[in-house]
Amino acid sequence: MTALLEAVEISKRFGEFTALNNVSISVPKGSIFGLLGPNGAGKTTLIRIINQITMPDQGNVTLDGAPLEQHHIQDIGYMPEERGLYKSMKVGEQVLYLAQLKGLDKKEASKRAKYWFDKLDIGDWWNKKIQELSKGQAQKIQFIVTIMHQPKLLIFDEPFSGFDPINANLIKDEILQLREEGATIIFSTHRMESVEELCDHIALINKSQKILDGEINAIKRQYQNNTFDIGVKVTDEVAYKSFLGDLSNTYNVSKAQFKTLGNEEKLRIEMGSKGSPNELLSKFKLFGQVSHFVEVIPSVNDIFIQTVNQNK
Repeated sequence: MTALLEAVEISKRFGEFTALNNVSISVPKGSIFGLLGPNGAGKTTLIRIINQITMPDQGNVTLDGAPLEQHHIQDIGYMPEERGLYKSMKVGEQVLYLAQLKGLDKKEASKRAKYWFDKLDIGDWWNKKIQELSKGQAQKIQFIVTIMHQPKLLIFDEPFSGFDPINANLIKDEILQLREEGATIIFSTHRMESVEELCDHIALINKSQKILDGEINAIKRQYQNNTFDIGVKVTDEVAYKSFLGDLSNTYNVSKAQFKTLGNEEKLRIEMGSKGSPNELLSKFKLFGQVSHFVEVIPSVNDIFIQTVNQNK
């Protein structure tokens, strides 16, 4: 897949502190790319380099095949975690002003602003000041400012901060629609459930170095371990206990934590390369009614924690 943005062997130091150490990422066109990492890992520094807020000590960045230059700022929309709106300025005036800074003329800026204000049902905010809005309301304005000039690359840093679940879902749907329309998106967040829902690719940075990178389903397959959660309503307790003892000699068997409406026996079976799920299911059926049999696919959160702990 063709990359829209490539950052190659980026390093950045602040005095004795190394913020990034030889980090490379490749963001495919038309994808949502999750940039993940613990606090202080180097994510924000890399985002600031892409936005030309700061420059790398070594390495280079290309956008759509061309070395990143000052004029590319109009091809990028950046929604920072720390919002950058003028609190005492009226909302409508601010949106038009910032859109013109990104290259739109006033007529086109007004047209696009009206479209987004109508779409998000916020038309009555036009003459309010940012300081009169809630954090979530100001967040919507920041979102509009970020996307209105229709940039090639969108960068969202914690975009759901301050949103209630309804508005978070609204913005999530808009982000997905932007991808469908061809936008390329870098998405940085600590909310792993949002990564699961939105991202096609991820890169994980820890202690200034990239430690994981790739298409999200391919990464999950790397961490897959033939593990299943099983819920069974046991009808033959004596035979079941004997079977469970034998099973524990072959596989790693533990209590599972999934929820059901019944009172089933709940187990997690880690089979590794030793067994067949069909055979396992058939065996459990001999001792009762199997109400739950699901492969445990590693979540992004599980992978994040495991990988970071392995690279301490």
